[in-house]
Amino acid sequence: MTGIDLEKHDYIRAFMSQRPVDFARAALIVADMQYATGAREGALGRKLRREGSNVADYRFQRIESLVVPNTRRLLDAFHGKNGRVVYLTIGARRADAADAPPRMREFFRDLENYEGSPNHEIIEQLRPKPGDFVLNKTSIGAFASTGIDSLLRSLGCEQLYLCGGSTNMCVGTTAREAADRGYLVTLVEDACGTTLAELHEATLTNFQRLFGRVRSIAEVLEEIASKH
Repeated sequence: MTGIDLEKHDYIRAFMSQRPVDFARAALIVADMQYATGAREGALGRKLRREGSNVADYRFQRIESLVVPNTRRLLDAFHGKNGRVVYLTIGARRADAADAPPRMREFFRDLENYEGSPNHEIIEQLRPKPGDFVLNKTSIGAFASTGIDSLLRSLGCEQLYLCGGSTNMCVGTTAREAADRGYLVTLVEDACGTTLAELHEATLTNFQRLFGRVRSIAEVLEEIASKH
């Protein structure tokens, strides 16, 4: 996290409402932990190695050391209390990505990220369990191209914990979309990752100004454990 003291230096924090946490109305959202971009051995990692680029070294190191193990801990905690878990994937339905927004098509085609492709699959360490929900999106934010809002409201889930990748893209955009729809949203800081530390920190700093909460894995697990 950045060294900015929001409570001291940011006037807008005074307008942030405080709402009680209720695990019975909560869901865990795991965003885009797929082989396409969420694993060193996946499509993006292989592409960058062929090109001799190390631009994603920070990304994959953070995924391996923090995002995967801490997301696993969140999944275990939610499953252990029969909590709701929703996985998000990103990718096209067709190999030609004709169903994707124009700006996303080359990205999906280049990484062979479409339904049915191995690159589209959720990584082995974080595979969904029976009873978990999986929604595919073609947009950065889940609310723009999936039925996640209807699903969550049908389940009675008004509070969300988000993790996965990327902090400043799919995680952050989905979190802001949710906040604007009235959900109480918590970003799990050390269960998210992206390509640059600066992007990660800036997203979290901005999010907690007026959108929602930022918490560590330790804080979230303690919060969950305290709920009956």
